[in-house]
Amino acid sequence: MTVPAPRRTAPGRPPDRPYGRRRVSLPAAVVAALCLIAATAAATPPAPAAPIGCGDLVRGRLCLRGPVGTVGTYTAGYQRDGSVPGEITVRLGYQRRNSRITAFPGWFGTGRTRGGSLRLSGRVEMLPDECIRGVMEHAETVFVTKWSCD
Repeated sequence: MTVPAPRRTAPGRPPDRPYGRRRVSLPAAVVAALCLIAATAAATPPAPAAPIGCGDLVRGRLCLRGPVGTVGTYTAGYQRDGSVPGEITVRLGYQRRNSRITAFPGWFGTGRTRGGSLRLSGRVEMLPDECIRGVMEHAETVFVTKWSCD
């Protein structure tokens, strides 16, 4: 008759739960979650100096705001620098493009600045693969912003 070899076990107390799992206390879980949130916030890139869809001009700033890549209401705005006297008449609008074609500008309208600024809005039918930029026309000169793509 043969006798099996004795089982070797780790020294110490056997685990109470299967596979030796341990529960984490609520305060430890909260601290871990806060550390994860803080690490994510620290890794986020800083905001750009100029808002997306805006462009600095010689005597002011032109911006286009709206839901890029979807149908919606877009607002084109022009703000003159404080040091420039007088009011001017401008035409504000947008221009769309995709990988195949750049469309002609669409216009929200023409208006005269009041207090150095003018904002005009309109609905734009935009597809998800398109980019858009703001357009301003003054005295037969056209100004544009950078392209904004989704």
